[in-house]
Amino acid sequence: MKFLLFLLFTLSGLNALDEFTSSQVCQKCHPVIYNEYYQSQHRKASIFSDPVHKAVWDKHPFKKKGIYECAKCHTPNDKVILTKLKNHEKALPVKNRGQLEGVSCVSCHNIKSIQKHSQSNVNIITTNKHILYSARESEKSNNDKKYKMQKSLFGFVNKESGSPYHDIDFTNEIFYNGNVCMGCHSHKENSHKLQVCTSKISEHPNTEKENCITCHMPKVPGSFTTLRDTHTHRFHGFSGPNHKASMLRKYLSIEFQKATDGFNIILKNSANHPLLLHPLRVGMLKVSIESGSKKSNLKPVKFIRIIGKNGHPTPPWVATEVLKDTQIQAKERRIIHFKRTLEAHDKVIVQVGEFIVNPKMAKKLNISNNNLTAFRIFKEERFDVK
Repeated sequence: MKFLLFLLFTLSGLNALDEFTSSQVCQKCHPVIYNEYYQSQHRKASIFSDPVHKAVWDKHPFKKKGIYECAKCHTPNDKVILTKLKNHEKALPVKNRGQLEGVSCVSCHNIKSIQKHSQSNVNIITTNKHILYSARESEKSNNDKKYKMQKSLFGFVNKESGSPYHDIDFTNEIFYNGNVCMGCHSHKENSHKLQVCTSKISEHPNTEKENCITCHMPKVPGSFTTLRDTHTHRFHGFSGPNHKASMLRKYLSIEFQKATDGFNIILKNSANHPLLLHPLRVGMLKVSIESGSKKSNLKPVKFIRIIGKNGHPTPPWVATEVLKDTQIQAKERRIIHFKRTLEAHDKVIVQVGEFIVNPKMAKKLNISNNNLTAFRIFKEERFDVK
């Protein structure tokens, strides 16, 4: 009886895609993926869960006007606020289920296509209330995967195929080339036609071999469903420099090179976008030298993108120009020279990391959380001088 009630609740939830569908509905069959998602920034995307987003929103002039345009990407579950925005009504975030779940499972698996615009791209959501999109190479031609149960070995073994709760469309190309992410993670242009943030994917487009999904959602051990053992699944915690950084470290290489007047540290970013994307983040290279029992720290090197107006830094909605951009770009090999004489047997320790929020901007945004303004090491290498 309990299972029947759950089945009715699940079917009604997945078939009412014009209303909020909680990811808890998906947990029954996808517990491993749900647990990963629950810790992700996708779930924590609203102002009620993301302190950085809230700090920016509190300063944004649209807050006084009652226009939460961020909902398109930060809380696409909240159908009430999206409807108000569409009708040009005042729409401010209210703590509800849609807000507290940020970007849900259905939010992504309902994306039919991406519509490109200069200001920001738009996710086109399917009107088919019975199908979710997904990717599976072996069924790439199947646009209507339905649930089937087959019995074998004289009826003692049941073999299940598909989902008893929803149909699946495996033909959607954007779920194979990673462009499903480009509705929200491509770029954002302000009213002054300045791209305040951009992934620059157009310069190094996604491919089926290498894209947002293959990098940030690599295959990891564990079955994606309880219906059968698939051994592996795509990681739904969405790896980044601050969450499961070990999955991304392979895209940054660190080399050491002696020079006549010191040494070089060579950083190679093999990703198809700049090493850091969020406009508030600051990357940093820290180098220290161990010589016997003594340790000395060299002057750190920052990787930063600053936007502003009339030569001065400003909030994103005011900015008209890029004042400075030293971020390590896609596919870039950056050589950083240090005029420091090294002796044989010295050790060079190299750390590349970031501040989630630029400490200077944190003060202006009234962010006092030390975890957000502390230096976080992304990758570290040690080199012995010969």
